[in-house]
Amino acid sequence: MNRQGIELKWLLLGMFLGSIGNSFVWPLTTIYMHQQLHESLTVSGIVLLLYSGANVVGSYIAGTLFDKKNPRQLMLGGTVTATVIMGLLIAFNGWPVYGILLTGVGFMNGWIITMVNSYGTQSGQDGRYVFNMLYFANNLGMVIGTTIVGPLYQYAHGNISPMFSITTVLYVLFSAVVFFFFKDNKSSRRSNREVDVEVENSEKQVKMPVSNLVISWTFFAALMIIWTMYEQWASNLSVFMTDQGISMTKYSLLWTLNGVLIVIIQLIITWINRYRSNLYLQVFLGLFTVGFSFVLLLFAKSYIWFVLAMTVLTIGEATAFPTMPAIVNELSPVNIKGKYQGILNAFSSLGKAIGPLFGGILIELSSYRILFVVCAVAVFVTLAIVFIVVKANQSRTVHY
Repeated sequence: MNRQGIELKWLLLGMFLGSIGNSFVWPLTTIYMHQQLHESLTVSGIVLLLYSGANVVGSYIAGTLFDKKNPRQLMLGGTVTATVIMGLLIAFNGWPVYGILLTGVGFMNGWIITMVNSYGTQSGQDGRYVFNMLYFANNLGMVIGTTIVGPLYQYAHGNISPMFSITTVLYVLFSAVVFFFFKDNKSSRRSNREVDVEVENSEKQVKMPVSNLVISWTFFAALMIIWTMYEQWASNLSVFMTDQGISMTKYSLLWTLNGVLIVIIQLIITWINRYRSNLYLQVFLGLFTVGFSFVLLLFAKSYIWFVLAMTVLTIGEATAFPTMPAIVNELSPVNIKGKYQGILNAFSSLGKAIGPLFGGILIELSSYRILFVVCAVAVFVTLAIVFIVVKANQSRTVHY
């Protein structure tokens, strides 16, 4: 039990339920807007920009409030509000209501994920293990969701109401987990004023070492860029593949493959970390592999090439993405861990916000091939900068 009143197993269950629900939403956004609502890729990108922009705001606010207010009340408010919005989307999913409500979903997802990660920093267990397990739970849920969503979407002939119905039920269960198993502790039951004064005094006494700050902010910027490029897989690649005669079911199976591989790789990494661990090396290797996946897309002429590229992408994702929050957690003083997890999630969400619009505009101005080249170059340049910054500052960092 951590000091915020939550056992890790309930945190993982909540992440798992939310992940299944979200996997019924995000893979369909671009294809649904393009094929059913007859909007351009640019308009779809703008909607996803608003979605992820709201995610940025939700992440930052949640991270800031986590260190100052009652986390259980904040978490419960987030899951209940998300449930209501998902319920509205069952009936109201035409244009432009779909875009407006999806923006609300984005805000609450940023809020909830930041709350879950912030709880994870205070589990009392090794941060590497906690973040690997959270990533594991998230992707196990995605395996289940993406396996179902493609065939269900085709069976429903483009009607997304069934998907939002399932998502609403899952968020009801998520809210129930929060209500029954996220318990208040003594500090949570104190007055808000008492907590605010204590946090204010604590933050005044905490000064994050310069090297810690430099590495953390480099990671934030790197995650924004990496997610900008990664989002091409989650948005514009669906249209690229279907234009080549590859079915939506096969596209969704790529995400099933992604989730299965992440589960397997996370188990392997967790086992390896028991004996030997080099977190920064995991980041370097992961970023290189993500960049190489876009190189493979330049040669993608058949479905097997997309499978190969997704496999390479997933190896990089599973290696780097959960490791960077774990490093930021180790570099963040105890009293402001929630704040820095919020900033990290905000920058990640900013990349997700920029990605679809960036890709849509670049495709319309040039081609998919140019998009893949730009993505590969951007990831490799980011890797070089991260490597240089880490090597210059790692020896002077302080771990908490």
